[in-house]
Amino acid sequence: MSRKKSDLNGTDRFLYEKKAMERGASRVAGVDEAGRGPLAGPVVAAAVVIIDPSFTERIDDSKKLTAKMREKACIDILNRCDVGVGVVGPEKIDEINIFRATLLAMKMALSELDIRPDHLLIDGKMVIDNPAPRTYLIRGEEKSISIAAASVVAKVTRDRIMIEEDKKFPVYGFVKHKGYGTKMHMEAIRKNGLSPMHRKTFGPFGSRRELK
Repeated sequence: MSRKKSDLNGTDRFLYEKKAMERGASRVAGVDEAGRGPLAGPVVAAAVVIIDPSFTERIDDSKKLTAKMREKACIDILNRCDVGVGVVGPEKIDEINIFRATLLAMKMALSELDIRPDHLLIDGKMVIDNPAPRTYLIRGEEKSISIAAASVVAKVTRDRIMIEEDKKFPVYGFVKHKGYGTKMHMEAIRKNGLSPMHRKTFGPFGSRRELK
């Protein structure tokens, strides 16, 4: 495997997977999410167990890849891995808050795997309701290829959802900003109000200070 495919920032991208396996694990799942920060749309989590590590596309932190690179990487991941995805929409986010919604999406993603993992590699300190032993990694997308793969799947899935929602609510420009609080997005909200895709209790919408 080439340096580009196997290394990240000059380090072994399978380091934490190997450590888990040295402790007896055989099915390691990377878990990550996309969409905690936007003002609209769902939070999406993905869980990935790598079956065939011979990726042909660059698997990296989704934020470091272009949209086209992410799409290609996502196809490669789906072809070589067991993948589970969890989606929690804006109504549920308003009901239970974004932190709990993220944990729920991660739990859902793990439940969608065909293979039951015996070790989890989790981006950040997200204490998911799952019995498997786990390793928490700050900025895990930069340290673990399993978490990086999960970040790609979560991001691509969420972007696809927001592109479809743009067709229903074109005045907000979801296809461009994917629900994040850009100037264009805030101006569209001031002009048109909130759509069903907006998180009514999230960020500036809780106080309305940013909408005056």
